[in-house]
Amino acid sequence: MSILVDHEIKQEVAEGKLIIEPYSEALIQPNSYDVRLADKFSWHEAADQIIDPYDSETVLNGLVHVTDDDIVIKPQQFILGATLEAFCLPDDIVGQLTGKSSLARLGVMVHVTAGFIDAGFSHPPAQITLEIVNVGNRPVRLHAGMSIAQMVFTRTAVCNTPYHRKPNAKYNGQPAAAHSRYYLNNTAGAK
Repeated sequence: MSILVDHEIKQEVAEGKLIIEPYSEALIQPNSYDVRLADKFSWHEAADQIIDPYDSETVLNGLVHVTDDDIVIKPQQFILGATLEAFCLPDDIVGQLTGKSSLARLGVMVHVTAGFIDAGFSHPPAQITLEIVNVGNRPVRLHAGMSIAQMVFTRTAVCNTPYHRKPNAKYNGQPAAAHSRYYLNNTAGAK
């Protein structure tokens, strides 16, 4: 396993193995690719209703969807956003989304836990949903098109079942700021 460096990222894109749409060489860093914020956001309205991850009705109830050029995130507010870029990873490359230090210093986390992107994600190319939270003490304005995170690519062995071939790949081809689809899990003991 090895992290792709700048010229390897360029080569993977040039050969059509790694798809990034839209793609710009200006966003390539020494060991990553900068990703920008799309203009679609969603969140749950504040309510006392408990969200049960196995119950689609409670997951979907109270969702607000907004398309805008910027958004102000209040302290302790959690929203879903998305990368402007859509990705299609080959079967031997995984992605790791990591936040930008400059935004973290303002209290903005761009992914709460789900920063790992499996080999073979996604056919067709799809945006990455961002789990954004402001852990700071002041509201922060985010602008569509701004650099929001970095995608680190790591070459691995070719997996037997890449993400896009999994029958339960519930986020394959996902729309921007896709809500939780945990209720689609076929988990032992699930309701």
